[in-house]
Amino acid sequence: MIAVAVLFIVLGILIKYGKMYFLIAGYNTLKKEDKEKYDIEGIATVFRNVMFGMAFLITAGYFVAKWAEFPNINNYAFWMAMLIGIPYLLIVSNSKRFKRNKDNS
Repeated sequence: MIAVAVLFIVLGILIKYGKMYFLIAGYNTLKKEDKEKYDIEGIATVFRNVMFGMAFLITAGYFVAKWAEFPNINNYAFWMAMLIGIPYLLIVSNSKRFKRNKDNS
C-alpha cells in the first residue's frame, strides 16, 4: 500500500510540476484551440491535491492498521481514498471553474 501512496505522490508531482499534462485523460487528444479553453494549471493543481490526499489516506490507513493490529483497516482506507478521490477529481476538474471565458482567450 505504501507503494501505491508513493505512486500517487509521484503522479501528482509529475502532473503539476513536471507539466506532464498528457497524463490527464483526454487532454492530449484535444486540438490546440480546445486546449486554450481550459486552465490546465488549475486542473493540474486539483490533480496534485487529490493525489496527495489519496496518498495521505492510504498511508494513514497503513500505519493505523499496523498500530491497531487490524490489517483490514488498510483495505478500508484504500477503498475510501478511491471512492472519495476519484469522483471528487472528476467532478471538480470538469467544472466550469477551469473553463476560460471566450473574452479572456
